[in-house]
Amino acid sequence: MQARLLCDEFETAEAIFKAKKTLLEKIEGIGEVRAKNIKAFTAFKEQEEEIKFVEKYKITPLFLKDASYPQRLLNCYDPPTVLFYRGTADLNHAKIISVIGTRSNTDYGKQITEQILEELVSLQPLIVSGLAYGIDAIAHKKAVKEQLPTVGVLAHGLDKIYPSSHTSLAKEMIAAGGGLLTEFRKDTKPDKHNFPTRNRIVAGMCDATIVIETGVKGGSMITAHLANSYNRDVFAIPGKTTDSKSEGCNYLIQSNKAMLIRNGKDIIEQMGWQDAASKKDVKQKKLFVELTDDERLLYDLLSKNGAMHIDDININSKLSSSAAAAALLTMELNGVVMSLPGKMYTLS
Repeated sequence: MQARLLCDEFETAEAIFKAKKTLLEKIEGIGEVRAKNIKAFTAFKEQEEEIKFVEKYKITPLFLKDASYPQRLLNCYDPPTVLFYRGTADLNHAKIISVIGTRSNTDYGKQITEQILEELVSLQPLIVSGLAYGIDAIAHKKAVKEQLPTVGVLAHGLDKIYPSSHTSLAKEMIAAGGGLLTEFRKDTKPDKHNFPTRNRIVAGMCDATIVIETGVKGGSMITAHLANSYNRDVFAIPGKTTDSKSEGCNYLIQSNKAMLIRNGKDIIEQMGWQDAASKKDVKQKKLFVELTDDERLLYDLLSKNGAMHIDDININSKLSSSAAAAALLTMELNGVVMSLPGKMYTLS
């Protein structure tokens, strides 16, 4: 909180440390003691070592004022001052969903997690989780398989992967256009108290949190409660009243802290994302239409140039006018292209 106050007051970190103690004291929320501690700070060598590590491994530090910083976190009361990011996924993606749950999932938990992600593919959301055993790993793996970007939020520094058995998965996530995110510096161990701290990022950077399976205690419940406190939507899959792994989900639903969902379609409806999903479905249908060689040639031409006059199509495609006309007619009937006034054509 104090770091955010300082960031609002000063343009750079250098300006903070160069500011006079009397000026720092006057900032509301800082006061004499904190101002004194700032002026007494001398551990700059450690910070230089961190910078070398970041540069060596091509890690991107994200500060509160950076445009690439997850902007949804700024609406939370306790955003991290700095985040360390390794990856290429857009942390300000149009739609971000976290998928969380128990480390010891059931077969049903695995099945419903994979089903929900399949049903969300039309939205192309960014999938966020904690790279833990169980539901987290299932969500990350399925996202990679479905070509959805996925980010793992870590409870330690980027010099290690915990659990170590997920090292290959982490590499796959990065290679597939996802990434790894943490607020912890290198050499930070995955200590128990770091996980609730990590969970606030999982909850805060997303539009919605989906709880698949969880007991009444544990990290998933902490994340769900945090998401509620940030006014994020929380969804939960119900389970048998006798199943301990569904006890937490059932409690969240019963106490009105999560909306009951059965599948991914329920999430799309509850979030009001139907239009985005339907538009994507239409586009997907077009992509699965089998095109002839001539049609593929025209499709690529229109993809590159946008709307084109029939004469320009004939010239650039090097097809005969009759062949081009026949291909365009078939593509129009299949909903791949549409004709415009003035003998113009464009992709639908």
